[in-house]
Amino acid sequence: MKIDMTAKEFIRIWPALKRQVMSLHVPWLDEMSSSNNDPFRVLISCLLSLRTKDKVTGEASERLFKFARTPKALSQLSVKKIERTIYPVGFYRVKAKRIKDLSRVILRKHNGKVPNTIDDLLMLKGVGRKTANLVATLGYGQDGICVDTHVHRITNRLGLVRTKTPTHTEFALREIIPVRYWKELNSLLVAFGQGICKPISPLCSRCRVRPFCNRVGITLHR
Repeated sequence: MKIDMTAKEFIRIWPALKRQVMSLHVPWLDEMSSSNNDPFRVLISCLLSLRTKDKVTGEASERLFKFARTPKALSQLSVKKIERTIYPVGFYRVKAKRIKDLSRVILRKHNGKVPNTIDDLLMLKGVGRKTANLVATLGYGQDGICVDTHVHRITNRLGLVRTKTPTHTEFALREIIPVRYWKELNSLLVAFGQGICKPISPLCSRCRVRPFCNRVGITLHR
């Protein structure tokens, strides 16, 4: 068994990954942003999606943006109204207050426009690197690598990186993966992680890249 997968080897399996993902569910945020890439909508939807299933996130986002589509309009809604609208997303009470506060900050400090750099986005309370990268890539079309648990897990299983946290994974991938692959990486590996390379007992028998995978840490698979 190979000890590591090089960046060149990863790029060679990219077409196989894309073919496999064609038959899998595309993350809702990517689907939404393909028709509406408003940075504010991407930001709020991303915050709603944390620890929440895609279907619930999509429905909650649609309900919320029927009431308010701009930072000004959303900041004028009561926290209770936001809570009722976004329920049952995970931690809906915390998210309702955060969304209202965030809308006020964007309105007051950024003239109603979502910051367009990762560093500035990270200055917003409640916005971490995953969300900042998603807004930069999906909302502004910039180059960025969004790393969530799926991307972190899969790149470590492949042997492409040896990292402890998603943040470490992001910076490691930035060093080795050509920029032209960055934007698509999250969408591809999230779909692959939800449908094939699952956290527990991955479906290795159905995986198109199994012959090239080091399967690091996998003890049980199907």
